Amino acid sequence: MKFIVSSSALLKQLTQINGAITTNPIVPVLENFLFEIDGEAGTLTITASDLQTSMITVMDVEAKESGNIAVPAKILLDTLKNLPEQPVTFSIEEETYSIELNSENGRYKLAGENATDFPQPAALENSQSVTFSSDALSRAINNTIFAVSNDDLRPSMTGVYMSIGEEGATMVATDGHRLVRYKRDDINAGYSEAIIIPKKSLTLLRSTLPSEDIDVKIEFNDSNAHFEFGGMRLICRLIDEKFPDYENVIPLSNDNLVELSRLDLLSTLKRIAIYANKTTNQVRLSITGSQIQVSAEDLEFSNEATESLTCNHDGQDIEIGFNAKLLIEMLNNLENETITVKLSQPNKAALIIPSEIEDNEDILTLIMPVMLNSYHA
Repeated sequence: MKFIVSSSALLKQLTQINGAITTNPIVPVLENFLFEIDGEAGTLTITASDLQTSMITVMDVEAKESGNIAVPAKILLDTLKNLPEQPVTFSIEEETYSIELNSENGRYKLAGENATDFPQPAALENSQSVTFSSDALSRAINNTIFAVSNDDLRPSMTGVYMSIGEEGATMVATDGHRLVRYKRDDINAGYSEAIIIPKKSLTLLRSTLPSEDIDVKIEFNDSNAHFEFGGMRLICRLIDEKFPDYENVIPLSNDNLVELSRLDLLSTLKRIAIYANKTTNQVRLSITGSQIQVSAEDLEFSNEATESLTCNHDGQDIEIGFNAKLLIEMLNNLENETITVKLSQPNKAALIIPSEIEDNEDILTLIMPVMLNSYHA
């Protein structure tokens, strides 16, 4: 069995789906790409998988015969990365699973494996579907994925919760210290359903979504989800857990309002955090009138720093502490010039709301404070 393909076109497709392959997989054949050649249609379907997430792409090739083979991923990628653009001929010996690549000046032999050993992605039954624009989906992922928990003891929080209803779509991520809720009102599914999508699957999806705005069809049931766009499919196993009741965590009475420049606060925090204790990353915000004093200290090394910022403040003076690392990450993931910080008590959650938002979307971020020590800068 033979087929001919452009080396650079093949490399591009393999690079897009290679992230699904994990090192030392449970099933050794998953160190390979699955190649499925359709001689009649002149197409090559390539699958990469780690059992939890599978990525599938289809490309045109020159082929007269049909067949399949599992091809070692690393050696093939390394070979293609070092070949200039040219047609490459794959010759496959179906009885021994031997693969030979022929380029303009070289011949490369590698050992494939039986394609029937490659696990097939789960088929979807009793599924629902919804369509996102790739731009809307990309924004939803970017605004939530950073707040996902890495704690395997709380599996429900190791993914992004997606709730789809007649009034739009809501995506939520939390690690117990912070929470992000991202809403869109331009997604209308005509039904109500909720799923939890693993972080790895969303990371892979984000990296393969095209720069041009196209439709992404999402089809899902209780256990799996399929994302399909532009000749690419991502199939993932969903997290079968109950997501925390996040709505009860969001305070409704935070009426101590502080409006200020996001970038000014971000750059101040980055400098002040250098002087914070490396274990707690604690920074103190002392808000008095239209001034915010941002300070940190590390008693062990006698380091301390203080800066002042101006703000628009409507409410009581307050002193509150935060983990600088988490706060910096949250501010980095917002895009707006101005933010409003909504506070109530030094031991209650703070809300950070963008002052201006894009059409059809609503973003709310929440961060828990940390207990302040007795030090005053």
